[in-house]
Amino acid sequence: MSSAARSLSEPQVLAHTKRRLFPAADESTAYAVADTQFSMAEWLPGRPVDPAVRDCLAPFNHVRIGGGYPDLVGVRTLESDLLAVERLGEEPPLIAVEAKGETSGGVDTQRGILQAYDRLHEANAAYLAAPATAISETDRTLARELNVGVLGVDSAGEVDALEVPRVVGNRTTTEATALRFQASAQGVADASFGLNHPKNYLGYPLAHYAAGDTGALLSEYKVVSAVDSARQGAAFLGLIEEGVGVEGSASVELTSLGEEVVRFATGRYGSVEAALEEFETWYRSGKRFVDLAPAWGQLARRVLFDYEATALLVRELQCMHDDGITEPSLVDVVEYLHELHPSFTVELFLRGADGVRRRVLTEDGELRPAALEDGSVYHSPTVFQLKAMLYHSGILTHRGAEPSRLEPLEDVWALREPV
Repeated sequence: MSSAARSLSEPQVLAHTKRRLFPAADESTAYAVADTQFSMAEWLPGRPVDPAVRDCLAPFNHVRIGGGYPDLVGVRTLESDLLAVERLGEEPPLIAVEAKGETSGGVDTQRGILQAYDRLHEANAAYLAAPATAISETDRTLARELNVGVLGVDSAGEVDALEVPRVVGNRTTTEATALRFQASAQGVADASFGLNHPKNYLGYPLAHYAAGDTGALLSEYKVVSAVDSARQGAAFLGLIEEGVGVEGSASVELTSLGEEVVRFATGRYGSVEAALEEFETWYRSGKRFVDLAPAWGQLARRVLFDYEATALLVRELQCMHDDGITEPSLVDVVEYLHELHPSFTVELFLRGADGVRRRVLTEDGELRPAALEDGSVYHSPTVFQLKAMLYHSGILTHRGAEPSRLEPLEDVWALREPV
């Protein structure tokens, strides 16, 4: 243990480290959470945490990786000065950080290295972050032997990579999957389904494939006027892939699932244009989609089951039905899922902004049931848009509701066809 007095608390060390490892909050393939213990108002007795530090560390979640709960865990492709160049597939690595800062007993750097090493049972890269003046040559030697990165933080907030780890391959757990889900195009952290009817998303690959401007065709056939939201939702559902084209322009390509939607349409109607004419007849219909257009409703169901969250929800709702909970409320569902898939439940249902997770989660990552009765704590893309699409595709019995109108104790999440 290093014994000299240090000036940086653990939350400060972690905040500076997060800014270094995850510098862009809007980076589409990156996502990170700090452990719920860092949401507290005081870190040491009489030493309040600066609200700016807490805001930097948000959102919070209690994610088990290896034998414990890292101080910071996230997904991002790191720069070469932070991580050795070995690559494992196309996915960005899962990163775990253990931070150590000033305490009455010094800075326990050795313990932080051993904790980080434990995280390598499931993470792809692990780091100790600590005040630079607390890190000894002995610490660095131990970290090199264990393949743990070492990040030295100075009093001005600069972070230097003193030891750079290699990427390792590991099994994926449900907890790790929750973070990868949020860092993917299908996560609900920083973007959302803007529309609540599956036809709006099914129509996008058809209009993209047809001759002409995609947005103009969506408007002409009265599929949807909110073209950006339709494109975003189509990407969320895995129907298209968005990228960068010539001279930095945006590009859209159909995925294999999107191509299957086109094949379905051309097989039934002869052309995508003829299929879009059918979409025009559904304009402003409030009828459940699977009853209005059964074949299209079944296709929507197939697409929605390719969305990672759908399979988990349906599987656990079936288990709740088997346990005699036939018409669970939203609160029932969140409490039930949290027992089985805590990190995924938090990421799927609870907003990460405006201090929501500090209100809903204890320092140990447990739920505060009373807070779940407030509709404003929930992610709109899950409780409104996704739920409405599950209703339209015949999976759930009830539509979704906007958080501003949501009554969580009355909001029913029941399977239409339990088995």
